[in-house]
Amino acid sequence: MPNTNPGATPQGVRSQNERLILWLIRRNGPMPRAALAQATGLSAQAVTNITRELIAAGLLDAGGERRRGKVGQPLLPLALAPDGALFLGLKVGRRVAELVLVDFAGAIRQIRVLPHAYPQPDAIRDFAIAGVAEILSGLTEAQHARLAGMGIASPFYLWDWAEEMQPWRGRDLRAELAEALDLPVWLENDGSCACGAEMMFGTEELPQDFLYFYVAHFAGGGVVLDGRLRLGPSRNAGAMGSCPVPGGRQVLDVASISVLETALGDDLPLEDAAWDLPPGIVREWLDESARVLSHAALGAVAVLDLPLVVIDGAMPAALRAGLVQATAAGLAGMRHHGVTLPEVRAGTLGRRARTLGAAALPLGAGFLPGGSFSVPRPGRNGHETRGTRPAFP
Repeated sequence: MPNTNPGATPQGVRSQNERLILWLIRRNGPMPRAALAQATGLSAQAVTNITRELIAAGLLDAGGERRRGKVGQPLLPLALAPDGALFLGLKVGRRVAELVLVDFAGAIRQIRVLPHAYPQPDAIRDFAIAGVAEILSGLTEAQHARLAGMGIASPFYLWDWAEEMQPWRGRDLRAELAEALDLPVWLENDGSCACGAEMMFGTEELPQDFLYFYVAHFAGGGVVLDGRLRLGPSRNAGAMGSCPVPGGRQVLDVASISVLETALGDDLPLEDAAWDLPPGIVREWLDESARVLSHAALGAVAVLDLPLVVIDGAMPAALRAGLVQATAAGLAGMRHHGVTLPEVRAGTLGRRARTLGAAALPLGAGFLPGGSFSVPRPGRNGHETRGTRPAFP
């Protein structure tokens, strides 16, 4: 099941300098040409030429509010044009599938939801085909022409979940949807997609190296090195839910929403606001989950010297904050001689991280320097290096 199909976008292949400028504006908000030239190391004339092409292609909007420069000249910030490109994202989850249409600025414009007892390949395929047809029927001809493709965020090895999941063995959902929809389709692990979404759409600055946990029905995650999400030869790197922990268990056996539901004796609502949890059960789950997350995190940090651990998940913000606090305390209490402990921080996307990450696959492939889920650090003369996100006023 782990496979991809890097297709081209309707706007054609964008140059690396064009992608770099689009990325800087995506991460920093509207920017004037002078700031873009300073950030990229490109000449003012080169930036002018590139941004004119991006405006003509409908990817940038020059209608932002003017700002004053140092010598009193007005500076016109350039912003992403939301209609510049559109992306479909499909998340295959344990209890629900989601299909979204995301615009070039990262906003979800439409969403379709399919609850299920267990995800079945035929039902997911039919849901996606019908949902895409419905979404496309509401687009103008111009919008349809700017549809760049579909990304799928799905756990790998679905047949290992339960006997009910055996129909997934041997199925290639990406290929089936690519043929049925006549669109380029990408597929990556859902934990990797959630991590990539935090890189692309998250609201906090991130270092070039960090570990990521995503706690949903089961736990997953990702690892970012040198500003790039590392997928590995089987595209399953950063599978933090599968990380072994003491007691012959894996992280997902403890730090998962399914474990919390078992303790409650009932399924939790799919809306965060509807959660009403007994404090005693919450405390026990937080303690146990933090213990295994701390163990897995310390092992990763000892190997990779990571300065940050990000924890996100399909849960209310208050519960996520409690898990972050408990994991940080757990790390501090572990024997860590010779290891610099990382900062532990909450993710910023919550329940929508995997779905946004799915839509980010075609976005990144067509418009991000280096391809999907890489964070460029501009250098001199327009050359890019990998590193922390640049920050500009």
